[in-house]
Amino acid sequence: MHHTGGPGWRITMDTSGPMLVALYIRDVAGLDGAGSPALSPVAPSVGSADHSRLTAHVGGVDALRWQWEGWWRALLASAPQRAPSVTPPNFPELNATPALQRVVQAHFGAALSWSQEQSQTYARLAAERETLGKHKILADLVANKEMELGRSARDFTLTIVEMPLAEPRAWFIEPNRLIMDQHLLEDQQTFVSYVQPVVDMLV
Repeated sequence: MHHTGGPGWRITMDTSGPMLVALYIRDVAGLDGAGSPALSPVAPSVGSADHSRLTAHVGGVDALRWQWEGWWRALLASAPQRAPSVTPPNFPELNATPALQRVVQAHFGAALSWSQEQSQTYARLAAERETLGKHKILADLVANKEMELGRSARDFTLTIVEMPLAEPRAWFIEPNRLIMDQHLLEDQQTFVSYVQPVVDMLV
């Protein structure tokens, strides 16, 4: 996790284990385009499987899609630090969403292992950034906007949740969250093109 801040404002960058698990489940279930906003597939990619038989008696794949989307909305609302987790082996938190519950039961071990691997990769990436001072660009974006406006920034928080995604871009979640590919910061011009408009709005 990285924090950048000044008087009254803070920008946080981090990843989220529960959201990584959810994205793995989305991709392994072949729920392309699910969720709002519809994030790109994860990278490295996860092979999808046909879950129609597994979910046939609990609403089928259509039910699985809207149940996953409800789960994702709950994760987005609290990410990354307070994201609700699920409890194996029965996942009682998902009792009201039986199609999703069955798919999570079938793939949770692999999803958790993949999530932990990605979290470790992210930790190494974040440590390297700290060493190289790559996060300085966040404070610079705020300072440049303050200079343009001729005043200090308003009080605000911006949470950036970084995920291993196949598309090098970011998605804005109102009012103050961004989900982005975890390698986007390495391309600072593209990073600025997504983050600057959000910082301008908040400052």
